[in-house]
Amino acid sequence: QVQLVESGGGLEQPGGSLRLSCAASGSFFSIFAMGWYRQAPGKQRESVASITSGGSTNYAAFVKGRFTISRDNAKNTVYLQMNSLKPEDTAVYYCNADRVTSGFTWDWGQGTQVTVSS
Repeated sequence: QVQLVESGGGLEQPGGSLRLSCAASGSFFSIFAMGWYRQAPGKQRESVASITSGGSTNYAAFVKGRFTISRDNAKNTVYLQMNSLKPEDTAVYYCNADRVTSGFTWDWGQGTQVTVSS
């Protein structure tokens, strides 16, 4: 079982930037496609971005061009660089295995809160 710890969230003004990190335990992190997800109050969790073991990326339409996912396999860490933040980006952000590519997810971590507000 992989344990996931997200960090880097906070309060940011519209147009600002944040960088989220996700540290994963386990010896086989590098072979898994990983994803960032988010869940806003009263809404279902949704996929934001994903990255394969080889570094190929995919983004939801609502973040394309603003967010960048990356990974450092040596550090067992996945990142999400978020630029040009909008109030509608406010949510709890989680990382996990990319359920589309991998077909599964591990237990969810606690997530990190991102609030975009002036």
